[in-house]
Amino acid sequence: MTALPDGPQIALPDMALIAGRGALPGHIARALQGRVVVAALAGQPPDDLAPDLTFRLETLGSLLADLQARGVTGICMAGAVSRPQVDPRLIDAATAPLVPRLMAALGAGDDGALRIVMALFEAAGLRVHAAQDLCPDLLLPAGCPTRAQPGPHHATDARIGWQALAALGVADQGQACVIRQATVIAREDARGTDAMLEDVIAGISESDVDDPFTWVSDQISDALDSAADWLSGPQAPRRGGILCKAPKPAQDRRADLPAIGLTTAQKAAAAGLDGIVIAENAVFVFDRAAVIATLDAAGMFLWVR
Repeated sequence: MTALPDGPQIALPDMALIAGRGALPGHIARALQGRVVVAALAGQPPDDLAPDLTFRLETLGSLLADLQARGVTGICMAGAVSRPQVDPRLIDAATAPLVPRLMAALGAGDDGALRIVMALFEAAGLRVHAAQDLCPDLLLPAGCPTRAQPGPHHATDARIGWQALAALGVADQGQACVIRQATVIAREDARGTDAMLEDVIAGISESDVDDPFTWVSDQISDALDSAADWLSGPQAPRRGGILCKAPKPAQDRRADLPAIGLTTAQKAAAAGLDGIVIAENAVFVFDRAAVIATLDAAGMFLWVR
């Protein structure tokens, strides 16, 4: 047994990491001292890990059998994955009984899909562990670790942001939004937080977009140029506003907790925001020291509430 800080006692190497993109899978693998079976969806390898197993959704049943044969008793799902295209011709015999539930998962929202997939792992006798239980160091308690502090008008914007996130959560559509002068100017969609901030950098508000979930902007390159200009030259003029990020209200928190990192801080600064507001002990913060240093340099705050 290996003791994890402030977390459960978990037998190693009886763990499998279902790894997607981003920094979280590598962080978990390091916390588990590498003694974990890493499985990745075909065509979506983790950023800094070499998978032990690669699987397709059409062969999920075979993956479950393989993990059981290796003595795996628990899994952790971490990292971003895109919904794969399913080829019925590739469905194997072990996966055929799971097809109705897999089809339901593909038709559900993010949280709904993850609930179905986690239930399939549990039905195979595999306990699902939350990433935050394995890496509690990535979460922050309530407070404001930056030099800049939020003002009363930021509290008003944060309340509006929390209401907007609750509505997004009910629709199972996103975990972030931008509020400026008591108005929601951007909501996260399937493109993610970075793309939403790029819209804000480019001056695109949600009122400019007829369908934000299918929007393809011809100004994205300009947004990227604006971000690059901020990183290499003078800071963008401060226009005010905050980025709010939090889990969905009824979300199963064993998977898909929201996260921020250095890129988030840089793009929020390039967008001219006053700060970032996240939910306490519910949003992963990667490169914490670099995030705080970037926000301090820009005169911005990080408010954990």
